[in-house]
Amino acid sequence: MVAAAASLRAVRAEAAQEALRLRELTERIRTRVPRLVPGVDVVGDPVRCLPGIVTFSCLYVDGETLLHELDRAGFAVSSGSSCTSSTLTPSHVLKAMGVLSEGNVRVSLPLGATEEDVERFLAVLPGAVAGVREKLGAQTPVTTVEENALVVDALGKRCPIPVIELAKVIGDVPIGATIRVLSDDEAARLDIPAWCEMRDQEYIGEEEGPAYLIRRLT
Repeated sequence: MVAAAASLRAVRAEAAQEALRLRELTERIRTRVPRLVPGVDVVGDPVRCLPGIVTFSCLYVDGETLLHELDRAGFAVSSGSSCTSSTLTPSHVLKAMGVLSEGNVRVSLPLGATEEDVERFLAVLPGAVAGVREKLGAQTPVTTVEENALVVDALGKRCPIPVIELAKVIGDVPIGATIRVLSDDEAARLDIPAWCEMRDQEYIGEEEGPAYLIRRLT
């Protein structure tokens, strides 16, 4: 019994030490990714989180395409929340957190992950995101003016295209003016409000159509 108790204490101490080491590595990712990649929002509380897991959202990126690019570079990461990772529906967890459903990357460091692994990931990520953004770049948005609002017709286009088109035209209206984005992609219900939060614009709400109304603040 004494030997078993001593062994259990040793295992717990080793697990605690490994958890601390992984937390330090994820903090490195959390801190440096926004500096290396423009248009990134790190998700979740930096303290009240599991060691070894960090999630961030990249604007104007298709999550699955980015995952494939990172996989080709030797990194197996995930998109969305773990509870909906096997489905194609927008994550209710991410919706509750107010973050993007598309362009969302969840990094889970395995036991034994090294500083070199993290540094290589940080070196590969900027180029992978830039490449996906270049491939995905939306064409000139189709717009009209109705009821004193600029209307962006993104019907039939999958996210993040509606968000990309919104970002392209918001500078065309004066501060205080409104934009109505028409989109029938279910993910737009999550991604457009999240984009507004990340870009300090006002999300007014959803209308029938389906349509999403945004007011330019900055």
